[in-house]
Amino acid sequence: MDKINAYILGEIVSSNSSEAYSLYEKSNFGERKDSKIIYSPSEALFLVEKDKMEISSSNRKLSHEELIRKFKKIDKKFQIKYPVFKDLREKGYVVKTALKFGAEFRVYEKGAKISEKHSKWIVFTDYESKTLSWQEFSSKNRVAHSTKKNLLIAIVDEEGDITYYEIRWIKP
Repeated sequence: MDKINAYILGEIVSSNSSEAYSLYEKSNFGERKDSKIIYSPSEALFLVEKDKMEISSSNRKLSHEELIRKFKKIDKKFQIKYPVFKDLREKGYVVKTALKFGAEFRVYEKGAKISEKHSKWIVFTDYESKTLSWQEFSSKNRVAHSTKKNLLIAIVDEEGDITYYEIRWIKP
């Protein structure tokens, strides 16, 4: 497969190439909108790192470093969110944004077709050094429960290692 030629305009990374549509159908990368595939910053950087995409702005290919700088400006939590996205995606899960839930990601079982299934987890990310209050924990748990998903908290330590904590409601 040829590389996807994508473009960044403002905060949007998109492509209308046949390769973009093919990867969308095969691996759930991007979201279909109008006549384009729109990528989250995490999806775009992941595909660039996997040598499946090139991103241009003003007819100039952007370097890996330029993309990271741009994505950090777009999303203040990008530096913590991206390693979690990458880790989950490399483990075979389908990872999508969860902005409407107030979370970082929603995660689908390995190989799931997102048009046919609901996500299993809603993911919140944070650094190991950050303290989570009971109120914050309860709020995150309520969001997961109300959306019929399990809560997955991804904690990133100083070395960049990720520990996941899954929280499920148990019916008595």
